[in-house]
Amino acid sequence: MPIAQSLHKARVPVYIFTDDVDHTAIQQLLNIASLNIVHPHVAAMPDVHAGVGATVGSVIPTRAAIIPGAVGVDIGCGMNAVRTTLTASQLPDNLAKLRSALEAEIPVGFRQHAWNRMRGSALVRVGKPLNDRLDKIVAKHKSIMRMLPKFYQTWICQLGTLGGGNHFIEVCIDEEQRVWIMLHSGSRGVGNVIGKHFIWAARKEMWRHQIHLPDKDLSYFTEGSELFDDYIEAVQWAQDYALANRSEMMRRALAVLEKEVTSFKLDGEAINCHHNYVSQETHNNENLFITRKGAISARMGEMGIIPGSMGARSYIVRGKGNPESFCSCSHGAGRRMSRGEARETFDADDLAAQTQGIECRKDKGVVDEIPAAYKDIDAVMAHQHDLVEVVHTLRQVVCIKG
Repeated sequence: MPIAQSLHKARVPVYIFTDDVDHTAIQQLLNIASLNIVHPHVAAMPDVHAGVGATVGSVIPTRAAIIPGAVGVDIGCGMNAVRTTLTASQLPDNLAKLRSALEAEIPVGFRQHAWNRMRGSALVRVGKPLNDRLDKIVAKHKSIMRMLPKFYQTWICQLGTLGGGNHFIEVCIDEEQRVWIMLHSGSRGVGNVIGKHFIWAARKEMWRHQIHLPDKDLSYFTEGSELFDDYIEAVQWAQDYALANRSEMMRRALAVLEKEVTSFKLDGEAINCHHNYVSQETHNNENLFITRKGAISARMGEMGIIPGSMGARSYIVRGKGNPESFCSCSHGAGRRMSRGEARETFDADDLAAQTQGIECRKDKGVVDEIPAAYKDIDAVMAHQHDLVEVVHTLRQVVCIKG
């Protein structure tokens, strides 16, 4: 039996692919499993931990309904990785210059950035098609524009920027000493605003229809309603924006690598996948909306990325199409401590010790991302051998955090 735990304390079962799960996350999973729109069961990945309303590391199948709070506000957050023909021996001995060059080309953090970075052909190629679709969304939901200062300039400015928190850019080495670029980001400020707008709208719908829930952040839209259709359009836009954002950052990162190291080619391994998103899928001959909240798709033969913390290994994997997980696997190591707990427990010296040998920030500003705040990635991987097979094992040599 591939399932470590199977809970039957709610309307539908919860299948949990780990034995490392806290009580708060268990209760959140049971809350989800009690909803009458959820079918046939809920799946929890090995990196599962408590989130806002919906558990991070959960896969939520719904019939004719979607829960905006389960998708969250970092809509389309995910990973992008490419393998190059470079080898570790071709990287400079001192990686500080490479890290500085990447930080100079790809803005990090939450501040606004000069929008001329997206000038010329890149703006036409990426920005205009997205802009035309966004116009239609904002015309119906004007509060989206009001929630983000200088709305249109902001989302264009942020296309090709990293953001902060657990988002990162890394230079990695695999088991064959080949060099990879790997990055993690989402739909930036505009995705956050779209998420919040529709989460609030869903709460109002529950109040209007007098539907009582175990958690207000599990409010939902039902198929056939105008808000359901509007959310589908908006969430798809944000997911496409997140893909474009990662692609633009990857384009810039590869250009920096070529300038700072030497010319190279890409080697056929290129993955760009969401891990906070919703999609319409067929499972067991039934059409469902699958929300992956901190989980990636792992259909049979599908390639995916499971990153560790900034001081641990990461994995390129191939899906096994396990039906009990709705063809899914974990999206990373998963947090063991909240950001506040990590800052109270550790300091910059601890961070420096745990990231020894990696070119990265080692100051108190990123202590909340210290490896010890996360679960052991190797233990997480051990719990999902029925979900994925490991294709490549990566170790970071450069890690950039916002």
